[in-house]
Amino acid sequence: MSQEALPGYTGIARRVLEEANVRIGDRIRIRSRGQVYEGILMPREKLYEKPIIVLKLDNGYNIGVRVTEDTVVEKIGVLKPRPTPTLGEVVEHSGLPRINITSTGGTIASRVDYETGAVKPALTSRDLAVLVPEIFDVANIDTNILFNVFSEDLEPRHWEIIVDEVRRLIEKGYDGVVLTHGTDTMYFTSAALSFAIRKLPVPVVLVGSQRSSDRPSSDAAFNLISAVLVAAKAPFAEVTIVMHGETGDSYALAHRGTKVRKMHTSRRDAFQSINDIPLAKIYPYDKKIVMLTSNYRKRGEDKEIVVENGFDPKVALIKFYPSITHEIIDFYVDKGYHGIVLEGTGLGHFPNRLVYSIRRAVEEGVAVVMTSQCLFGRVNMHVYSTGRMYLEAGVIPGEDMLPEVAYVKLSWILARTRDLKEVRKLMLTNIAGEINPRHTVNLYPRWYHGE
Repeated sequence: MSQEALPGYTGIARRVLEEANVRIGDRIRIRSRGQVYEGILMPREKLYEKPIIVLKLDNGYNIGVRVTEDTVVEKIGVLKPRPTPTLGEVVEHSGLPRINITSTGGTIASRVDYETGAVKPALTSRDLAVLVPEIFDVANIDTNILFNVFSEDLEPRHWEIIVDEVRRLIEKGYDGVVLTHGTDTMYFTSAALSFAIRKLPVPVVLVGSQRSSDRPSSDAAFNLISAVLVAAKAPFAEVTIVMHGETGDSYALAHRGTKVRKMHTSRRDAFQSINDIPLAKIYPYDKKIVMLTSNYRKRGEDKEIVVENGFDPKVALIKFYPSITHEIIDFYVDKGYHGIVLEGTGLGHFPNRLVYSIRRAVEEGVAVVMTSQCLFGRVNMHVYSTGRMYLEAGVIPGEDMLPEVAYVKLSWILARTRDLKEVRKLMLTNIAGEINPRHTVNLYPRWYHGE
């Protein structure tokens, strides 16, 4: 049997599978150490050497079964290819808002390919709509595929494509736009849209999922229903990220696009508002939106959107670490970068030994912005001598902006002007809710979770 038939399997595990004449995707029964397991045979990581067979159980979870000389494998069925889901007839309801769901990729539009075992973008946004019929009770839905890209592969040029598409959809008259997106870099894209598209007449909602739609713990349907509800019914017209608000299925949260960050690798409530409270709690099964703030742009307040598209890709984001040297700064200056965002310590500090390189960068026309890796709170570079030295060198304080948001904002500004005085002025101007001038105790997650 070829290696392709049993990818990743070696040694005794491969031998017992070959003896049973099974392939990836077959349904098998394993008798091992007095236990019986049934499920679909999945591929295994190529570098994994232990004698383990990976099964997908009927409940959707994967398990590993250790193989011994006494293990017996029996083929009990062949996986039938899944039929491609089709929309069928959708009845439009007069009076409901018209929403467009545009797919850019990500886990929310993914499923497991049982022939390879990979989780990959395979469902179109229309397919996803079929799997979540509840959204048709909220709005009349049109769907669109912009591209299918894992979010770590998105670049500023992709933001520009998304901006143009959102503008086209809004000008076409949609009452709201939902963008399916990978969660890992969704907050970069939400910031980019927030700066490039202003005076929105309707909500633009980014939504993703932490777990693919074929998993029993998937958050894809819950998040999509919540996102469509926001796009159709929310009183605000802003760029927002809508995701689970807690680990269960009680409510989602709508986060402002410039004040949100992914804070956990795998939890369903991974997204949190930083230095701000969420715009709203969403109860999708009750079709209810509860506003948490009165500070928002109202739906329909502006009839014509303002779009200033374009991002400068020659911007770097540099995180402080104890052994950082001036060569890092010099590298970007010598490579002709136009901007650098520093993710400093505490109130906004970088080592004293780098001040000369930072001063040189500014003198050569590179805009340098200081943020804090603490995330919560704001930089204050007047407190300690190190901060004051960096201010004297020409560093722009990033207020309470997230490092990633400052990076996106600087990229957007530098695509409009390279004049450092104008860059400073714009960086310190609150353009899309990215700067909160006043911090209160209710800005922290425990408050808006009701704890």
